[in-house]
Amino acid sequence: MAEELGLWQIAHARPGMLAVVSPDGRETTYAELAAMTNRYARGLRSEGLATGDTVAVLLPNGVEMLALYFAALQSGLYLVPVNWHLVGPEVAYIVGDSEAKVFVAHERFADAARQAADEAGVAGERRFAVGTIEGFRGLGELAEGQPDARPEGRTAGAPMQYTSGTTGKPKGVKRPLSGGDPDEIAVRMSGFFALFGMRPFDDNVHLCGSPLYHTAVLVWASTSVHVGHPAVLMDPWRPREMLELVERYGVSQSHMVPTQFNRLLALPEDERKQYDLSSLRYMVHGAAPCPKESKRAMIDWWGPVVIDYYAATEGGGALITSEEWLRKPGSVGRAWPGSQIKVFDDEGMEVPAGEAGTVYMKMANSDFSYKGDPDKTRENRIEDFFTVGDIGYLDEDGYLFLCDRKSDMIISGGVNIYPAEIEAELQMHPAVADVAVFGIPHTDWGEEIKAVVQPSPDAEPGDELSGELLTYAGERLAKFKRPKSIDYIEEMPRDPNGKLYKRKLRDPYWAKQDTAI
Repeated sequence: MAEELGLWQIAHARPGMLAVVSPDGRETTYAELAAMTNRYARGLRSEGLATGDTVAVLLPNGVEMLALYFAALQSGLYLVPVNWHLVGPEVAYIVGDSEAKVFVAHERFADAARQAADEAGVAGERRFAVGTIEGFRGLGELAEGQPDARPEGRTAGAPMQYTSGTTGKPKGVKRPLSGGDPDEIAVRMSGFFALFGMRPFDDNVHLCGSPLYHTAVLVWASTSVHVGHPAVLMDPWRPREMLELVERYGVSQSHMVPTQFNRLLALPEDERKQYDLSSLRYMVHGAAPCPKESKRAMIDWWGPVVIDYYAATEGGGALITSEEWLRKPGSVGRAWPGSQIKVFDDEGMEVPAGEAGTVYMKMANSDFSYKGDPDKTRENRIEDFFTVGDIGYLDEDGYLFLCDRKSDMIISGGVNIYPAEIEAELQMHPAVADVAVFGIPHTDWGEEIKAVVQPSPDAEPGDELSGELLTYAGERLAKFKRPKSIDYIEEMPRDPNGKLYKRKLRDPYWAKQDTAI
C-alpha cells in the first residue's frame, strides 16, 4: 500500500480516481491534479525559483490552491498561504516578510493583491492571478507549454504559515527543509492520520469547509489527497450545504471548529434529520475551546465520531476520542505518540498533576523557528519543549485540561485574533489616550472583540466617538479584527511600570456570563 501513497503515486496507479471537488462542483481526477501540479512546479522553476525560495498565495478554497501547494511540495519551495480577510497593508507585510519571489492571488481579492504586490516589491512578471487582476499575469501562463511529467530534481518543500507574535506582527513558522523525496511525505502523514483512526483509501472522503490558509485545514486537506481520500471543498461553508455534501459524496471525515458545530445545531431538528449522515466516522475539531453542551449535542447527533485535539501552527499535540471525552468532559486529551506535553510554572519547574501552569509541547523529529525573530524562538522554549502560552493542567491519567487562553489572545469562530495589533492602530487616533482590547463572551463565535478606551482630555466619550473610532479601525484592519463595541474608562489600571492589568478590565464581562449561567 505504501507504494501507492502520495498524489503522484496514486495518479499513476489510479489515474481516474476522484481527487478534488471544487466549491463550484468541478471534479478533478488524480491524473489531472498531478499534471496540473507538475506544470506549476516546472513553471516556478522556469521563473528562476530555487530550493528554499518562497511562493505566497492569496487564494480561496479551490483546486488551484491545492495544486500550487503540491507544486511547492515537490520543488523544495516554501508556500505561504495568506489570510484573504486581511487588507492590503497586512497582506503586503506577510508577502514582504516571507521574501516571496512569486505571488499568486484570486481576482476576488484584487484590490488587496495589487496593493500588497506593489508595497512588497514583487516583480511584475512574477505576479499571477486566478481570474483577472490588473498588472498580474494569468495563472495559466505559469503552466503554459510545460510538460505534464514530474519535474527533474524533485525535493520536499514545506508550508510556512504565519502566526502572530507578541508585538502583534505575524511571524512565519519556518521548518527546515528535509531534502527528502516528496513522496515520502505521504507515508509519514498517513501515520499522523492513523492517530485519529483513519486509514488510506478505505472509502474515506474528506470535507473541507474552513479556509485553506489555516494550518490545520491545509494539513488535513492535502494529507487526505495524499492518502486517497478525495477532498470536497466548500467556499463558503454553510451548515445545510455541508449536510447535503456529506450525503452526496459519502463524506467520512472533516476538520471543523466549534462555531460550525453551533451553526449546525441551530438548524431545525427536522432539517437535521432529513440527511443521511451514516458515512461520518472521523469528525475532528480543534482551533478553539468547544462548549461542553455543544460537544455532547454533536455526539448525541452524530454518534461517537467526534474527535478533539490540541495543537498549534508550531506543532502538537494531544487528542481525545468521543468515548474518552465522555469520561473526561472538558479535556483535550493525552499526548499522541511521538509527542510529549509538560506543564511548567513561571520559574520553569515542572508542576505535579492537577496543578495549573503553562503548557509546553514537544514533537519528535520536528523543529521550527520564527522567521526573523530568534528572540521569540528562544523565549517560548524550555529545553526542546515549546509553548504558545496556554494555561492548563494534566490530571493523574495524563489528560490535558486547558483553563485559560493565552494571556491576551482572542479566539473568535476558531480564528486567532491578537489585541496588540488592534490596540496599536486605535492608539494612533488623536481621541485615544490609552486603549485595551480583549475578548468577551459571544454565544455563537465563542468570543467577540471589545475595546476599552481612555479618551484624550478633549474628547467626549459616547456613541459619536465610538462610531468615529470604529470607522477608523475599519480603514486599517481586516473585518474580523475590528472591535464590535467600545466602552470608556476614566483611567486604565496600570502599575507604576506601565504594565496593564487587562484582567481587571476583562473579568467583569466574563463574570456576567458566569452569573447568567
